[in-house]
Amino acid sequence: MEYRRLPFWQYFINTSEDYNKTGKVSFPVEYKAVSYSGNGFQKFLGIKHEVNYEIHYESDRNVIQLNFQRTVDVSDWFANIFEFSSRYYDAISFENRPLQLRVHHGWANMYLTIKHEIRDSWRSLHDAHPDAETEILGWSLGSALAILCCQDLNYNFDIKPHLFTFGSVKPFKAKRKETASLRRYLDTVSSDCRNFTDVNDIVTYMPPFRGFRMVNRVDVGTDRKRTMWRLLHPFFYHTKYDREELYDFQDDSDHDAPTML
Repeated sequence: MEYRRLPFWQYFINTSEDYNKTGKVSFPVEYKAVSYSGNGFQKFLGIKHEVNYEIHYESDRNVIQLNFQRTVDVSDWFANIFEFSSRYYDAISFENRPLQLRVHHGWANMYLTIKHEIRDSWRSLHDAHPDAETEILGWSLGSALAILCCQDLNYNFDIKPHLFTFGSVKPFKAKRKETASLRRYLDTVSSDCRNFTDVNDIVTYMPPFRGFRMVNRVDVGTDRKRTMWRLLHPFFYHTKYDREELYDFQDDSDHDAPTML
């Protein structure tokens, strides 16, 4: 069966659990919660973390889909805000040269906690459906995990997933001398990458520090003019990705949107 992509606004409804109660999900998503411990200071404060993901196969579209949940509790905010420094993540060879990957500390810890579960679950579904495409989705915090998952599956299984995220953040960080190399590498890990960001969604500029990168930022918004007043209203601009009209300029021929980091 041939892969069929959903309308982009429908993906947001799916992965956000229909946050705005405006649509009907195409597949019921039930997230699995995995607990993990933070560092010594967090343990002292009694802070426990949880990462939430879901994976399933859709026979009508012949697709394996992974979903990563948004920020949902205080521990997630702690990971977002207080663990923003980058940490060593992996060292790979790219273009016959070493490339060191560094990632936002909190999001790296989250994905590293579940990476073996993700790999095993994906491999099991792929063995059962070897010709299925893979989609990876996430909103907000979930976008960071989705991007890390895409890189992970590409590196370990040599697949190129379809990566669609909303209110997307910037998980990877590059040293100045490796910026161009990291950009080229991230362009290779997916077959179709759209990290949708409203120009007035302040979350999409996080972390706001030099060196953090996003692969293929696709700006959307019915009003493309960015203002400080709008940036101060994230509860509006960070949650409205379920509006069909935002994606009118995106069509089936637009698979090679320019990379914006």
